[in-house]
Amino acid sequence: MAEAPGKIESMRKWVVDHKLRAVGCLWLTGISSSIAYNWSRPNMKTSVKIIHARLHAQALTLAALVGSAMVEYYDAKYGTSGPKVDKYTSQYLAHSHKD
Repeated sequence: MAEAPGKIESMRKWVVDHKLRAVGCLWLTGISSSIAYNWSRPNMKTSVKIIHARLHAQALTLAALVGSAMVEYYDAKYGTSGPKVDKYTSQYLAHSHKD
């Protein structure tokens, strides 16, 4: 009987399958949270609040992209499907090309 995948494994698989959606959701959550935090500070001008929110969102986006790259690297190196490049190479080399 196969064991059900754990919560971490299912989250990792979702991130691998939906990288752009994960980065977009993180960005939207980050900018919303940053705007909410900055709006609670009364001594700042509106333009400064927006600039701070944008900077926080950019930092979160970079972190999400780095995380996504790490997940992709881990999946390519240690994933259950094996290296994707090797699959393509072996498939390509299996067919003979005649001139």
